[in-house]
Amino acid sequence: MWTNAILLLVLALCVVTDLRSRKIYNKVIAPALLLAAVLHIATAGWGGLLHMLVGLGVGLAILLIPYLLGGMGAGDVKLLALVGALKGAVFVLTASVYMALAGAVMALAIVLFKNGFRARIRYVQYVLVCVRYRLKLPLQGQLASGSYPYGVAIAGGCLLGFMLEGWGAG
Repeated sequence: MWTNAILLLVLALCVVTDLRSRKIYNKVIAPALLLAAVLHIATAGWGGLLHMLVGLGVGLAILLIPYLLGGMGAGDVKLLALVGALKGAVFVLTASVYMALAGAVMALAIVLFKNGFRARIRYVQYVLVCVRYRLKLPLQGQLASGSYPYGVAIAGGCLLGFMLEGWGAG
């Protein structure tokens, strides 16, 4: 129960900061990670710490490659690692599936509703024609540029994960 409350609080703070400044701050993640370690040790001993470390590792591994390729911010990686540390490997895997779906919906909405919609649709048509007739596609034009607050997708995935498990303890 405490891990749920801590996670919901951290997610709320991170969504706000990610929307405002596109940053997820270490001063939010680090204390929550320390608190997760203390709670897991206090409630389940060394087994609880191991459970936390496995969840942290799984959460970290999920977004590590996108981060190393430059498609993800470090704060997003640390936030998902914290989700794993608080809730465990099974929950972070479940939440990451929903996170990916939420992120895809967000990306699609940004592509559709950002300025230059017509130009992006024309570019997609151009790409499809090039693929259809096996023409060489010049590497110019982008469907979307800039970043978007992926912490929101992480929070959405976690909320869907909570709903799936029935807001259970733990």
